[in-house]
Amino acid sequence: MHGKGPWWILLTVCTTVLLATVATALVPQAPPAEFGSRPAAPAPAAPSAAGAPSPAPPSPSPGAGAGARAEPVAEPVRLGIPAVGLDARVVPVGVATDGTVQVPPDAQEAGWYRHGPAPGSPGGSAVLVGHVDSRTGDLGALAALYRVREGDEVTVGRSGAAPVRYRVTARTLYDKERLPAGEVFRRTGDPVLTLVTCAAPYDRDRGGYLRNLVVSAVPVSG
Repeated sequence: MHGKGPWWILLTVCTTVLLATVATALVPQAPPAEFGSRPAAPAPAAPSAAGAPSPAPPSPSPGAGAGARAEPVAEPVRLGIPAVGLDARVVPVGVATDGTVQVPPDAQEAGWYRHGPAPGSPGGSAVLVGHVDSRTGDLGALAALYRVREGDEVTVGRSGAAPVRYRVTARTLYDKERLPAGEVFRRTGDPVLTLVTCAAPYDRDRGGYLRNLVVSAVPVSG
């Protein structure tokens, strides 16, 4: 899997091999409608005297993480979107040995990508990932993202800190080879909560779901 570009780190979200044909009936086979506009990544910095630009890093390598942080982080522990009945435990995840993002094996959990910003950080994209379904054919917690609407409130509970609230602004679909990792995993720019799962179509012969579904939400003041 190495050498395929930075988008490759999210493909683990979409490689579940379903054991029952019932699952294809549970997850809509037509992808959900897109809406809104995902917040753009900040423009690259002007070239330095040496002529080299200084863009924000798209994604960390294994080994980067909490140990390199300057300040303690209030880790997310719960994700809620009341309008669609989503209430899921959040656990920290990192990078697997094959370069993919680790996704919680429990499809009812969401994973916070701990090498990037945390929800509530003053800048950058805080990323939560999760399965759309499970190997038993049951829907995953993040299947609820298929039903979110613009303006829905998202609450992230945190360990040792007050919850943070967001408002859904966009839902975007990407072919899994075209996921803009530099934007999704950015560490600078305006704060945004980024929720990622799989999207139809599903093709068993090609490894599972062929798209990523990305929901963006911006902080709500107060």
